[in-house]
Amino acid sequence: MKILFIGGTGVISSECSKLAIEKGYDIYLLNRGKSFRGIPEGTKIINGDIREVDSFKTAIANEKFDVVVDWIAFNENHVKTDYALFKDKTEQYIFISSASVYQKPIPKLPITEETPIGNKFWAYSQAKVDCENYLMKMHRENNFPATICRPSHTYDKTKNPLRIDYLPFHRMKSSKQIIIHDDGNSTWTMTHTKDFAKGFVGLLGKKEAIGEVYQITSDEILTWNEIAKIIAEKAGYEIKIAHIPTEFIKKFDDEWGDGLLGDKAHSVKFDNSKIKKLVPDFKCSIPFNIGAAEIADWYMNNKSAQVIDENLDRLMDRIIAEYSKQG
Repeated sequence: MKILFIGGTGVISSECSKLAIEKGYDIYLLNRGKSFRGIPEGTKIINGDIREVDSFKTAIANEKFDVVVDWIAFNENHVKTDYALFKDKTEQYIFISSASVYQKPIPKLPITEETPIGNKFWAYSQAKVDCENYLMKMHRENNFPATICRPSHTYDKTKNPLRIDYLPFHRMKSSKQIIIHDDGNSTWTMTHTKDFAKGFVGLLGKKEAIGEVYQITSDEILTWNEIAKIIAEKAGYEIKIAHIPTEFIKKFDDEWGDGLLGDKAHSVKFDNSKIKKLVPDFKCSIPFNIGAAEIADWYMNNKSAQVIDENLDRLMDRIIAEYSKQG
């Protein structure tokens, strides 16, 4: 198959690119060449920017693809552009949405693809909902061959689930508290990017996936307290946790608060039976204790990654101090 990845060097897409190449697919990347992850060996590069539509049109004027995947579409205008560009150039278009699109509070667990969508708390998720709705409308009305993919919290060694990057390690090293929202007992699911790739690459070229939605996540469930303690253990630090209510955090930081209210503060459990039926060999084999060791190793032994967000560090101190005044 001839496959175009728009992006292809991000946290999730890099491993999908590598696995697709291993499977023998002909992978083209539309890429600006700015990711530190580099270009996976064996890919063909189309240098360009999807946001510069005229130049991109010229670059693909004589090209057609079996599959097009847009890893970097975040609003309705982005997918409208994709529709105009690829409606006559591909047999399957895959949009990377987000499992955060589901209604919050979540009506019931486990979450399936039929769980109602419409996240009123987080603009990021609302924009993804708009994208999904537009693409499904184009599928129904114009037979656009769209497939929707909903990853949840997918990570690699560079993505610390604690806020944010190296800062939690710096705070632990300095014997400072780490903020965990609410009581830390809400459940969460994180999926290693290598595991996600197994399910995702199985979607490529599947005619039965057109017009369908698939969530792809691990089945492992951990509390946020457990996640924090595992990361600390792998780094060799003692962890001190400050449990702060989500609404209190939002008073100080809208972006952080919206991400919690719209996603991470809600307990999740995903039913992955739909993707497993389509891709029978999809199975997540990297538990978080292994992934956490990779994260700790990356940040503890990579000087270039040891960047301290001093503004956020001070904000955390302030949030903890203000909350402690409430007794």
